[in-house]
Amino acid sequence: MPKRALLLGGGGHARVLLELAQLCEMQVEGFVSRDTDGSDPTRWGVPWLGGDDAVLGYGPEEFQLINGVGSTGDPTLRRTLYESFVRKGYRFPSLVHPSSVVAADVHLGAGAQVMAGAVIQPGARVGENSIVNTCASIDHDCEVGKHVHIAPGAVLCGEVVADDEAHIGASATILGGVRIGARSLVAAGAVVTGDVEFGARVNGVPAAPLR
Repeated sequence: MPKRALLLGGGGHARVLLELAQLCEMQVEGFVSRDTDGSDPTRWGVPWLGGDDAVLGYGPEEFQLINGVGSTGDPTLRRTLYESFVRKGYRFPSLVHPSSVVAADVHLGAGAQVMAGAVIQPGARVGENSIVNTCASIDHDCEVGKHVHIAPGAVLCGEVVADDEAHIGASATILGGVRIGARSLVAAGAVVTGDVEFGARVNGVPAAPLR
């Protein structure tokens, strides 16, 4: 796969991904962002290339894409950008920070991002376009779906399932064997002791539906 890449997004997560990509010896040619007006044509040492459509001027045979759009509880924009460019033939590499610990048999889907200090234990699977953020911990045999965000410091004990588009907030703990339903949100610091239904929002210790 080509080592040249474009970065999607111009916010904080994109900045972190730029450094990670460089640590992985990728050459980031520039970034695209619909929220940039051109008044700051260079950011973090790489040029702004335009809005999302500017990607189409760079062929998928030569350039990979890095999804720098973060997810703060609603993964819609991150997911739709990813799916849109995949349909156009672009590829998203999985990126693993050198300071993370990832067991040899862990499966990482396309576009998965493992950030600094994260730990992923044997038998775990992380789906495409998901984020395992700074110092998050995923224990043995966990199943993390597509477009999931495991936020900084979150802990998934063994055999947890986090279905597609779930959001596990910062420093939340999910006890072993629990299932987190698709498109659900676990608030920061929550301790989840039982299954969370599709689309539910929970917080507290032990976690209960948000009021």
